Amino acid sequence: MRSVQRTTTGAAGDRSLVRDSSLVWLASGVVGVSFGAVSVAGGLPVWVPVLMSLVVYAGSAQFSAVGVLLAGGGPAAAVATGLLLNTRTAAFSLAVAEILGTGRAGRFLGAHLVTDETVAFALAQPDPARQRRAFWISGLGLFAVWNTGVLAGALAGSALGDTARYGLDAAFPAVLVALVLPILRADAAVRRCALLGAALALAATPAVPAGVPVLLALAGLLLHRRPAAAPGAAA
Repeated sequence: MRSVQRTTTGAAGDRSLVRDSSLVWLASGVVGVSFGAVSVAGGLPVWVPVLMSLVVYAGSAQFSAVGVLLAGGGPAAAVATGLLLNTRTAAFSLAVAEILGTGRAGRFLGAHLVTDETVAFALAQPDPARQRRAFWISGLGLFAVWNTGVLAGALAGSALGDTARYGLDAAFPAVLVALVLPILRADAAVRRCALLGAALALAATPAVPAGVPVLLALAGLLLHRRPAAAPGAAA
C-alpha cells in the first residue's frame, strides 16, 4: 500500500513540476524561434543555428555569438564572446553537482542541460529527490522546446527575407537587454561596471573590427567583484 501511495505521490509531483516548468518552456520556445529566424534571415545557413543549439545550448551566448557574426566579426570574436557570457555556468554546475548523483553519463548529460532556469528551478525544491526530478524534467523539456523553436524559426527565416520588415532585426539587442536588465536594476556595482564596459565599447567601435567592442563591454562587467563576507558572518 505504501509503495502504491509513493508511486501515486511521485506521479502527481512530476505532473506539478511539468506544470510549473511549462511557462518557462513556452518563453524559451518563442525566443528560440526568434533566434533561428534572425540567424537564417541574416545570412547564415539553416544548419548553423540548429547545430549550435544542439551542441552549444546557451541562449545568451548563442545570441551574442551570432550577433557578432552578423555584424561582420570573425569566428574568434564570436567564440570568445560566447565563452565569456557562459562562464557563469561553471558555478551553476557546482551548485547542482550533488543533485545529479555520481554516474558519469548522468553528470555528462546533466552538465549540458545546466541553464539559469533549470538550476534555479531545481534548487527551489524542498528535498534532494524532488530537486533531482525537477532538474531533469525542467532541463530535458527546456532543451527539447528550445531546439524545436530554433528549427522552426530557422525554417521560417529562410522564407522571410528582409527581417527589418517584421522587426526581427531588433531581436538580438532586445533579448540581450532583457537578460541583463534585472541584475542592472538590483546591483549598483554591476551598473557601474556595465557603464564602464559600454563606454569602452563605444570608444573602440570606430577603430576595431566588429565583435571586439562586445568583448570590451564584457571586460567591464568582469571587473565586478562581490564584497567578501564580513568576519564571523554565516557562510
